[in-house]
Amino acid sequence: MTEPTGVRRWRLLVAYDGSGFRGFAAQPGAVTVAGALAEALARAARLTGPPDLVCAGRTDAGVHARGQVVHVDLPEPLPRRLDLARALNRQLAPAVVVRRAEPAPVGFDARRSATGRRYRYLVHRAPVPEPLLAGVAWHVPDRLDLRAMASAADALVGEHDFRAFCRRPPGTTADEPIVRRVTEAGWTEHPCTLLRFEVAAGSFCHQMVRSMVGALVQVGRGRATTADLVARIRSGTRAGAAQPAPPHGLCLESVSYDGSYGGFDGESDGD
Repeated sequence: MTEPTGVRRWRLLVAYDGSGFRGFAAQPGAVTVAGALAEALARAARLTGPPDLVCAGRTDAGVHARGQVVHVDLPEPLPRRLDLARALNRQLAPAVVVRRAEPAPVGFDARRSATGRRYRYLVHRAPVPEPLLAGVAWHVPDRLDLRAMASAADALVGEHDFRAFCRRPPGTTADEPIVRRVTEAGWTEHPCTLLRFEVAAGSFCHQMVRSMVGALVQVGRGRATTADLVARIRSGTRAGAAQPAPPHGLCLESVSYDGSYGGFDGESDGD
């Protein structure tokens, strides 16, 4: 086997069931999506060790993804006749699936080149749990006012200081704003008593979507109003806020890139 003559950046479109992982980012002694994917890449590409991965959105433990985007730098050329996606899926599926794997355009960075992220959150509104939904939806036995929740979600759209909905990043103080621009936020009702919350923004801070859902469900239960949610945004503090919704209802649906990077996102996975 000849030594690689160079390095090429690859981009991967990845889906995973987060139930068995301690989040995406590699952690010593923990089973993570990045750890499993890097080890599979090392075997497929015959590397001496797991390569470094960069993802568009670092999902927490238990959070799922349909359209996570990852880049990795691999030796060029790769082993002859290697179909990278197929080789990875043979090792990782069904918990982790690589929908697409292709050489990245010059300058592509899975995180820094992204122009937007879209998440969805599922709530199962029913008197008793549904076993087949237990791993992907938050079971809420209470009656929920969907109209009130939709109205409150409208208040999240726009550019705001979301400190009241985010865990403070390490090294920052409570006085530092966490400004994000939300472009879409809304609820829809689906069969089987499922409620679907979709939200899109240029970027999100830690626990932002789950905190939004927790607050909106309180509105649906009649324990808070849209005015309370607006006041919470303006307060800039998490003190007294509703608990974030559990992680298993959350899924990273897609990541957007501008046309110069080929529109590589979760909407173009061939489904």
